[in-house]
Amino acid sequence: MENKLVIIAYAIYLPVALGLTYYVARTLFKNAKVFMLDIFKGKQDIAYATNRLFEIGFYLLNLGFALMILKIRVNQYNPFETTQKLIETLSYKVGGFSIYLGVMLFLNLLLFMRGRKKARQSQLPKQQFVPPIAK
Repeated sequence: MENKLVIIAYAIYLPVALGLTYYVARTLFKNAKVFMLDIFKGKQDIAYATNRLFEIGFYLLNLGFALMILKIRVNQYNPFETTQKLIETLSYKVGGFSIYLGVMLFLNLLLFMRGRKKARQSQLPKQQFVPPIAK
């Protein structure tokens, strides 16, 4: 029974983790195109290419982490006896992964905002230093 519940847990966790990753990535990078166009001053080709590379990196990091934490620990002191244990374990796994995805989302937004700020600063005309008039 224990082995069967672990297989069921994997069968639930993997699609949920993959689906969450896909949803967050699609939403983030669909909306990030605006930031990239602003950062790269309207140069569509480089903005979209950079956005796509960020997206691929996001997928690799998050899918890698989801697979890395896949292991469900079952031992003689904490057996998978009931469906309740299965649900509790899955909620802990999916909840932890959701928190991680949220942190990654906000870190990406921070990067986009920082890039946008730098791009706007470089657009402003540089102020010339004017020494004070000596009396």
